[in-house]
Amino acid sequence: MFPHHREREQPIFSARAHVFQIDPATKRNWIPASKHAVTVSFFYDANRNVYRIISVGGTKAIINCTVTPSMTFTKTSQKFGQWADSRANTVYGLGFATEQQLHQFSDKFKEVKDAARLAREKSQDKELANTALTIAAPQDLSDELQSPPVMCVNGPEDKLFRSQSADITLSSEKERIKKMLSEGSICEMNLEAELFTLQDSNTKLVAALHEANANVEQWKKQLAAYQGETERLREQLVELEAHGGQGPSDLLKDELTQSLEELEALLKAKDEEIHILQSKKAEYHEMEHDRDEAMHRLRETEMRNSELERRIQNSEQNLSNSLEERDRMDAEIQRAIEILDIKIFDLNDLRQGLVKLIDK
Repeated sequence: MFPHHREREQPIFSARAHVFQIDPATKRNWIPASKHAVTVSFFYDANRNVYRIISVGGTKAIINCTVTPSMTFTKTSQKFGQWADSRANTVYGLGFATEQQLHQFSDKFKEVKDAARLAREKSQDKELANTALTIAAPQDLSDELQSPPVMCVNGPEDKLFRSQSADITLSSEKERIKKMLSEGSICEMNLEAELFTLQDSNTKLVAALHEANANVEQWKKQLAAYQGETERLREQLVELEAHGGQGPSDLLKDELTQSLEELEALLKAKDEEIHILQSKKAEYHEMEHDRDEAMHRLRETEMRNSELERRIQNSEQNLSNSLEERDRMDAEIQRAIEILDIKIFDLNDLRQGLVKLIDK
């Protein structure tokens, strides 16, 4: 039976990198698995106590690797690292934009590998305890194995076949719903990875906007100071021109003119920076829209999964009712067999009596 409540996998770390896979033919060359940098995330399944590395490019899973204690992440250069996945029979390579990102991913890989090792040890201890309990109480299993054989009679046999056919139909429906639920879980996992990436980008963009706003205030103060300085220099220039004199005043005038040109160039540069910050603010609003859309899609997926769980519960209930009906029919078949045995015994006695009468 499927559990009525499933804990979804949660993203615990994410990074951007170019993904490569080893060439299966040469085992030496790298084959790009993505045309551009994609998000590579660590996920944790609290229900199964399993860690996975997942990367999705469009609608295709580029990496779907379960982390095991035997895995090792190796740094082969300042911005490149690799690890082997024996289950997928391949080697993954990641190319990062900076050395710091490579170090962060390597540290997280080691941390997750240690956590997977502890989870495996706990799971092994639990299996040993369950095995001990099973050995201590084998009676339930022996009772199941000692069920009496079923004899087939023409009448009840049709009922038994119909019961088995209904059981097979319910099992097929159950497998189909299980597949649909698995597909919904993959879609939900992809949406969670996308949402995690958007939240991470949103946090960085908000911090950049706060810093930019602080810089804008500072630049406004500097701009006001530069404007005051410009006005003061202009007043000095007017005063010098009013006093007359060609020698030193011309030299001072040239210096003031040069200072004014420098200040105007600086003001123009500051205006351009403010324009760039305003465009980044528009990108921030667009990111917020994308995040809201991802949240909406995630809610729709959760509703779809809830509907699938409800259908699974109904299928389990129908299967349980079918099993009860089959048990009842088995009991009726057994009673019919006993009655037929008695009738056959009576007919045998009657035949023997008739034979004796004929012989006399």
